[in-house]
Amino acid sequence: MFNDYYGLSGRPFQLTPDPTFYFESLTHRKALSYLSYGLAQGEGFVVITGEVGAGKSTLVAHLMATIDPARLTAAQIVTSKLDGEELVHVVAQAFGLIVDGHDKASALGAIEAFLHDEARAGRRCLLVVDESQNLELEALEELRMLSNFQLGAHPLLQTLLLGQPEFRDMIQDHPQLEQLRQRVIAAHHLEAMELGEVQAYIEHRLKCVGWVGNPQFDQGVYTELYEASGGVPRRINQICNRLMMLGAVDQRSRIDRAMLSQVLDELELDGTMQLKKLESSIAAEAGPQPSPVAVPIDGVALAQLQEMLADRDAQIAELQQAVIELANEREADLARPAPATEGLAALEARFAGLEAKMLEQERTIRHTMTMLIEWIEAEDANRAAA
Repeated sequence: MFNDYYGLSGRPFQLTPDPTFYFESLTHRKALSYLSYGLAQGEGFVVITGEVGAGKSTLVAHLMATIDPARLTAAQIVTSKLDGEELVHVVAQAFGLIVDGHDKASALGAIEAFLHDEARAGRRCLLVVDESQNLELEALEELRMLSNFQLGAHPLLQTLLLGQPEFRDMIQDHPQLEQLRQRVIAAHHLEAMELGEVQAYIEHRLKCVGWVGNPQFDQGVYTELYEASGGVPRRINQICNRLMMLGAVDQRSRIDRAMLSQVLDELELDGTMQLKKLESSIAAEAGPQPSPVAVPIDGVALAQLQEMLADRDAQIAELQQAVIELANEREADLARPAPATEGLAALEARFAGLEAKMLEQERTIRHTMTMLIEWIEAEDANRAAA
């Protein structure tokens, strides 16, 4: 491995969460603040969401390393598709409980007794649920019911929910989760790192394993690495692992942009990771999109969109009529002793032309709708900032 070649004491870009490598980017600092506030309340739910590889598990591992076990008992579960009864048993196991029998009531009784014992010993209990987007509604409702356990007026269990972006949408919008929403006391969505944080992130991880400047990274590498990874920590780790390996194989003391380009090409070819730059390449392959609205979108643009939709409806009606005529012509053609192909060919050509026109119109409408959505979102963001 490249660790020996560069004189490092460990793997700086490992993909598994390790609190030793915790890097406090701006978004992680905010998340930690929300976590600290939420834990200080000692009740309810704290929700942390983010893209795959954004650093949710590393953040929690860092938090766990700072917790005093004499004051807080924490258990962590990583969920798959669990229903309510399965979840209750998994929670019991996470706290190290042996449940007599396999029924839900026994598991709930064991959990409640354990929480009471911990409270009497002066310890609070925290349950960390990772990959919460996999939970069924019934399982989320069971988590809410567990939060009802109290000793006097003091809640016995607090829950930290970690999930991908779709879990945030689920929590915010699902009508059956209103009671759970009311118990969320802190929430934060982990964003990707900013461009200016990438160099500090890479050097931080290298220094954690004894890096003293070998290899050096050319300045341009950081910008291109950010563009390829989108600032997502795990993607950066994947790319840097390959870069360091290539550097060791080629016995290089500097990591330059040519090496990065080679690594990105390899990653794209072997499908190891989905690079952000592929989005632009896909758009380029699709060719230039028609842009009926090349100015800022306003009421005029909406009117143009409505006009295009009306044109599309007219084309659909014309296409339907062409299909009917084509079908009638085929039936008449079958009844003739000698097929008359000229009229049939003309109808088929008309049909093909209408179909091509429809496809072009659909692409134009989709493009315009995308621009409208982006404009609306930008306006919302500007109003929020104001």
